[in-house]
Amino acid sequence: MDNKRSVKDIFTFGFALFAMFFGAGNLIFPPYLGIISGPKWFTAFAGFTFADAGLALLAVIAIALVRGEIMVLFGRIGKIPAILLSFADIMCVGPLLVIPRTGATTYEMGITPLFGEGIPIILVAIVFFTLTFILTVRPSKVIDIVGQILTPFLIIALSIIIIKGVISPIGQPIQNPMIDGVFKKGIMDGYQTMDCFVSIAVGSVLMLTLANKGYTEPKQQVKILIKAGIIACVGLGLIYGGLTYLGSTVSTMYGMDVQQSKVIVNITKMLLGNTGTAILAIAVSLACLTTSIGLTSATAEYLSMISKEKISYAKCVLFICIFSAAAATLGVKGLVKVAVPILTIVYPPSIVLILLAFVRDKIKSDLVYKFSAGMSVIISTISLLSTRIPALDFINALPLAGLGFNWVIPSFIAGLIGFLISFRKIETNL
Repeated sequence: MDNKRSVKDIFTFGFALFAMFFGAGNLIFPPYLGIISGPKWFTAFAGFTFADAGLALLAVIAIALVRGEIMVLFGRIGKIPAILLSFADIMCVGPLLVIPRTGATTYEMGITPLFGEGIPIILVAIVFFTLTFILTVRPSKVIDIVGQILTPFLIIALSIIIIKGVISPIGQPIQNPMIDGVFKKGIMDGYQTMDCFVSIAVGSVLMLTLANKGYTEPKQQVKILIKAGIIACVGLGLIYGGLTYLGSTVSTMYGMDVQQSKVIVNITKMLLGNTGTAILAIAVSLACLTTSIGLTSATAEYLSMISKEKISYAKCVLFICIFSAAAATLGVKGLVKVAVPILTIVYPPSIVLILLAFVRDKIKSDLVYKFSAGMSVIISTISLLSTRIPALDFINALPLAGLGFNWVIPSFIAGLIGFLISFRKIETNL
């Protein structure tokens, strides 16, 4: 394989991953984090980037190690639990949450700042998801469309806004953060982007495109995806840092009740006037469209796969686009509200299995997977219920609860117990 071509493909994949990751939440959350964290904006940014780009990179590597097969990644917890968890993950980044949010964000941040609220959201959603359908119906072309054409413009547009804000800051951060635990808040908002799930979802699309380009050796595929993942995540980190800083510069102008989707719109207008508003509208629309394209393709591949090809890829794409257009009418706020309880339960076991993918050849016992993932679900479910049932508040006394990771140590202990049980069974059989 020609080295120059490999380098080009790595950057194409890196840009494509960046664009698939960088959607609605990635634009909305960092500026708001900057407002509420003020002088501690970098701490909030670090938490957000860790939970978003950091976990996304781990997931990219993990899915590459299993050659894009999500059922191989989750399979060792048992067939039915693996199907349920993979289905939940894919639906989160699919028509239930992320894909509709791209349409809603395009309306709130790309259309209304330019044309007002006279255009109904359903009309924008129909046009948006019609474009998504047209650009997604051929899956092998998705990476090239996103990586070579749409992403460079997106990066340039965002860079113009950030550089202007750094050179000529609008104001200075407030003296003290508006909340306690800005790092934890960054982590929780990083979860909301669901980019960890995106990595899992797009694995099959990435592998298909690699194979079509002639990269058929497993080691070669892993190597390319790791490098592409690093490029994407470094790019995400730079953009997040800039957006969070921009938010901190207007922290004296807004309170915690500011509408999150309006923050970056208002900042851009103050920095670049109406021209900046137009640039942002294009950037938002491209960010959301590229994410919608990638995730619709990945979700359609998955649904077609679990139906054993009884439902064609094209029909799945059509269903996703129609459903997402309808769900987008809930608006960004409504979709974010729906996402929180679902992610609280689904994220921990997914992270556990992603981490275990790095040592899957060394861990022979499936009990390790079942016990650790199962415990993470139990702890996260109790955590969710504790917000409504005071008697369950004890769960917040567990280690790392302050960072939102109260499930980590119990899951590790449960995995260790699973290992000891399996080891004892082996000894007994001997």
